Amino acid sequence: MAIPLLGSALAVGATALPAQATTWTDTALSAGAVTADTFGGSALTAANGTATDITLSGTGVSAWSIENAPPGISVSGTVSGTATISNSVAGSGGGTVVVDATDSAGNAEALQIPVTLADSSIQIGIGPVVTDSLSTLAEATTGGTVTFSATSSASNAIAYAESSLPTGLVSGNPTLTYVGGTAAPGTYPGVDVTATDVHGAVLKGTFTLTVDTGGVVTIGTAGDEVNQFGNGFDVYQQHQAPGAIIAGWPATQPDPATHFLILAGTHSGAVKFQYAPNGKGTGLCISDPRGGWASDPLPDGLILAWCNTGAFQQFVPQLNGTLKNLATGLYVNPAGKGAQLRGGFTPTTWGGSVYTWTEYDSLPV
Repeated sequence: MAIPLLGSALAVGATALPAQATTWTDTALSAGAVTADTFGGSALTAANGTATDITLSGTGVSAWSIENAPPGISVSGTVSGTATISNSVAGSGGGTVVVDATDSAGNAEALQIPVTLADSSIQIGIGPVVTDSLSTLAEATTGGTVTFSATSSASNAIAYAESSLPTGLVSGNPTLTYVGGTAAPGTYPGVDVTATDVHGAVLKGTFTLTVDTGGVVTIGTAGDEVNQFGNGFDVYQQHQAPGAIIAGWPATQPDPATHFLILAGTHSGAVKFQYAPNGKGTGLCISDPRGGWASDPLPDGLILAWCNTGAFQQFVPQLNGTLKNLATGLYVNPAGKGAQLRGGFTPTTWGGSVYTWTEYDSLPV
């Protein structure tokens, strides 16, 4: 029988408890081949129009835009794929203007146009008009992560973004990773990837994503994080106050100092731990504030603090069972029974840093 939450009112300063919800701990991702789009435009050209402007043309173009427009330079009009570049400022000089031609699906190619400027005038300058396009958009699944690649005809740097992802995963550039992910296991068709280079050339594609998971945690339940030696998080001497030390101690049902609620963090994949003796939320959460507390003179000791949305109270479960603090990037490490838990650059070599969330019903009686 699950431990009851005692009453509807919590202690002073306590936060409302969330509805219970299942969240998964992702362990690997894999992807099928990317089906890449083809740019829907063609015959992109730039030519001097009147004596003061440049005419852009192409078939299948839905919109023209200037990438990082210089002062006074603008593009206007899209009539059957035609637009005009104009200059509204005085002066003379030259340079390169980059304009993007976008098709109806959002794919784009870029024209690099050498220009000569005069008072309220712009003309094509010396040198070729170069078309920048993207191709060979692809994925590679390695070590449970998916890395994207593409080729820029101008050898430009390319950024990647994924959308239509299952809830619990966030976009990665260039690698989509399971680390910190909480998506439900399964196969998800129709996930989108977009490659964009520094000149605004865009190529989109879709792929099928498969998510593997290692288990579930029911957010909002009572229990404790317990390592292989039976030691869990413990509020030292049941001191229910900000600054109370979090130590390693045998986690049991009779010991209220080892009772916590596992809550969802605001960062994807992160969780929080609210002290809840006998199932009653206190509004105090485990934190690594990086020192500054009289009760915690050494850096990176775990203590209680009033629950908030800050990164110091959020911990990201790792694939190997360790916990990383979101703010510090440090692992939660024990130093033996009864000693304060602290953050470390690496987990302990003897395995004490590997924790498993254990619900109250499964703790020793």
